[in-house]
Amino acid sequence: MKKDNNKKYNNKKDKLNNSDIYVNQTELESALKKTLDKQVSKKGIGTLGEKTLHSVLKLYFEPDEDKHEVALDGYFADIYNQTGVIEIQTRQLNKLRDKLAVFLNHYPVTVVYPCPYNKWIYWVDPETLEATGKKRLSSRHYNEYDAFFELYKIKSFLKNPNLHIRLLLMDVEDYKLLNGWNETRKKGAWRYDRIPVGVRRIIELDQPEDYMMFLPLELKEKFTVKDYSKTCGISEDTARMVLNILYYLGVVSRTGKEGNAYLYEAVAQ
Repeated sequence: MKKDNNKKYNNKKDKLNNSDIYVNQTELESALKKTLDKQVSKKGIGTLGEKTLHSVLKLYFEPDEDKHEVALDGYFADIYNQTGVIEIQTRQLNKLRDKLAVFLNHYPVTVVYPCPYNKWIYWVDPETLEATGKKRLSSRHYNEYDAFFELYKIKSFLKNPNLHIRLLLMDVEDYKLLNGWNETRKKGAWRYDRIPVGVRRIIELDQPEDYMMFLPLELKEKFTVKDYSKTCGISEDTARMVLNILYYLGVVSRTGKEGNAYLYEAVAQ
């Protein structure tokens, strides 16, 4: 990586590694309590019109519920306040494309996407809706790099100066129905609900140069997908997806090939 990028890069990397600076755990717990209190009369989690994780994050980012579900230009914004539009999308960012195509013409739009780091799995009886047995910690840990598979689905909007991305690295409790097709009823089971139990960090991506935080200093000046994969500790498929977006945003350039593999290099910002 070029030395003249190091100072700016280090500032971005510090932002990525700091797990406390953007997180107010008290406000998150308050939002969770308010959401769960609403569900008491419904006899269980996930029984309102929206799932718990989505509801909690709406309250976390905007406690004033009068600013929730606001009609704008033929769509309903999850939140509309003094900062603009905030959309909480807990899965499948492609579902936001129609909204983004309209909202970004008129408002700043912040897309909030949670990434489950630690995930405790509970199994739920599909008839009583009660959790059965002990919770289990999933061996799968998601990270910020995994979010690029979803960011790719809105890739064409990522250069828009009105678009702001917030990746939330979270710990969650994952409730799944025992309605699968095998003997244990776990294979092919449906997710019932997710409850956030903590936010580890929030990564803010407001402009292309913010994506420099995904270029570790340990990278060679010129590197391949394989080099990037090893340095970041991610799969080659994930590395390829991340570099696809970094190339599109002008954060890296392709400088040639090493065999059949593209050579990448950081672009001075």
